[in-house]
Amino acid sequence: MLKILPFIFIVLWSSAFITTKPIIDNSDPFAALAFRFALVTIGFFLFSIYSNQKIIVSKRNFLESFLSGVLFHGFYLGGVFYSISKGMPTGIAALIVTLQPVLTNALSGPILNEKVSVKQWVGVLLGFVGATLVLGLDVGTKIPLAGVVATIIALLSITFSTIWQKKLSNNLPLSVSNFYQAVGGCLFHVFIIIFFVEPYINFTKTFIIAMSHQIFLVSFGAFTILMFLIKKNSASKTVSIFFLIPATSAFIAWFFLNETLTNLDLVGFLIATIGVYIATRN
Repeated sequence: MLKILPFIFIVLWSSAFITTKPIIDNSDPFAALAFRFALVTIGFFLFSIYSNQKIIVSKRNFLESFLSGVLFHGFYLGGVFYSISKGMPTGIAALIVTLQPVLTNALSGPILNEKVSVKQWVGVLLGFVGATLVLGLDVGTKIPLAGVVATIIALLSITFSTIWQKKLSNNLPLSVSNFYQAVGGCLFHVFIIIFFVEPYINFTKTFIIAMSHQIFLVSFGAFTILMFLIKKNSASKTVSIFFLIPATSAFIAWFFLNETLTNLDLVGFLIATIGVYIATRN
């Protein structure tokens, strides 16, 4: 079962890129994320109660999970959503965030004492090259400075949240840990909309469908799988699978949205797959 989970995660996480734009088109990004994680919080709370998990935890365990949620659901997702809302091309935003495995590999050695082999670095390099070929770069596109800054913040946040999650001392059940992480993400976005933005959400049919997808398939499904993989594997190996997300997103967009899938996309997908295989194999 453990071997198939990365593939399920890749498909679910990749599909989120398809539904992000419809959400942003119908809402303020921070209001949308506050709404999303309010519902996710309720969902994980009810599931924890239903499965007889202990909700009340130690102060240390609470803070560790809460801050992990602030980093992952707050700064990372907030940065990505905000950058796209400011006109940042989705492909370039995804390319910047795709640098995460490179940073994680570089930091997991000194911070987590994980040994990153030469083969892993070769795999990471191939993975990044493949992802770059799939995403491409529109040189003529005007890139907003606010979008670049927000995407870099998102990159740093997902990198440190992955390393932080691996360093956590608690052994909380996934549903309980995810509950407190969702609380952290929700409160982060509530803070933003109270002090910095004028929130709005248009509950159109498109928004409801896209938001339902991100709540059930991404937050409940993909994120839980990611937390499980980080717990079971090394951080450097786990994040290498992120290189397959741009290519998988391109395939999903081609299949469901009739977007063009070029030969360069296929070459990039092949190179990224080889890189991920090299980086993650024993």
